[in-house]
Amino acid sequence: MKILIVDDEKMIRDVIKEYCLNNNYSVDEAENGKVALNKILNNSYDLMVLDIMMPEMDGFTMLEEIPKEKRIPTIVLSARGDEYDKLAGFDLGIDDYLTKPFSPNELIARIKAIMNRCNSNLSSTYKLDSLEVNFSAHYIKIDERIINVTPKEFEILTYLIKNKGIAISREQLLSKLWGYDFFGDDRTVDTHIKMLRGNLGEYRDHIVTVRGVGYKFIENEE
Repeated sequence: MKILIVDDEKMIRDVIKEYCLNNNYSVDEAENGKVALNKILNNSYDLMVLDIMMPEMDGFTMLEEIPKEKRIPTIVLSARGDEYDKLAGFDLGIDDYLTKPFSPNELIARIKAIMNRCNSNLSSTYKLDSLEVNFSAHYIKIDERIINVTPKEFEILTYLIKNKGIAISREQLLSKLWGYDFFGDDRTVDTHIKMLRGNLGEYRDHIVTVRGVGYKFIENEE
């Protein structure tokens, strides 16, 4: 899970970062709302910890500027603890509000609670730069263009994405996607992977061959 920490105080960012890393979260940082907005528009994050009072662009203004499709679960962490600010934050769609000074352990507990809620209702759409895979509508887009793939190619990509970063064996793909009674062999998987890569164009290298095992989907090309 990747968390964006937005706060103009480096000491606070460092404390949050340390606790996040200790809980196996990946971390990115921004010192004000303007920098954070640019990062959100150009990257993917699972959650944001956001201060309100910052130079360049404050937290509330930044929240208003985030496009709907790029919004992420947000915990506001602010010295301003009055009811008006809390209500304003929740009106903008934040998930939680924690006042400073704060307990880093409590912040981590709140992060875990939010992510547990989010994971119980996973998004039906996966996005990686200009690649979009809609699991429920059953389509793949690259640069807003529909990419034509076979149903089995779509199933393979969906399975690899939902297990991204994990090496999936050919046998596992055969049993999960073709069924235990399928009489084909490993070459069936290899053939479909080859066709899928061809259809993915510039994103073909995100499906990596794991020698002696099978395949995996990666977000950052190796």
